[in-house]
Amino acid sequence: MRGGEAEKLGEIALADGRLGQVNRAIDWIKRNFREPFEMDAVCAEARMSQSALHAHFKSVTLMSPLQYQKQLRLQEARRLILTRSADAAGAGHAVGYDSPSQFSREYRRLFGAPPMRDGERLRAEGAWAG
Repeated sequence: MRGGEAEKLGEIALADGRLGQVNRAIDWIKRNFREPFEMDAVCAEARMSQSALHAHFKSVTLMSPLQYQKQLRLQEARRLILTRSADAAGAGHAVGYDSPSQFSREYRRLFGAPPMRDGERLRAEGAWAG
């Protein structure tokens, strides 16, 4: 191939390569979200530098790798509170938070209410039928 088509094909291949690398980072974060965040390990998994990973990850997910991990943790904690009637401290600890106050603060920031009040509201609204 020559000309513009070769250039377009190269751009597509590069985009797919970067997307594959970001997907490897996402998979690593999903498998290890309960553990302390290790940017070096995520970069090694993605085979990218820290700055490249941050830029490409954010272009795909609209958040940084650390924000992505935090959101996974909080979503799982919410699920635990709803499905197991876990208390806030137990749910926070189960998803990797060492500090109950930090967990509660971040949970409230994402969901708009403290963990237990959010769980009660969702159950009362019938949003959870578990």
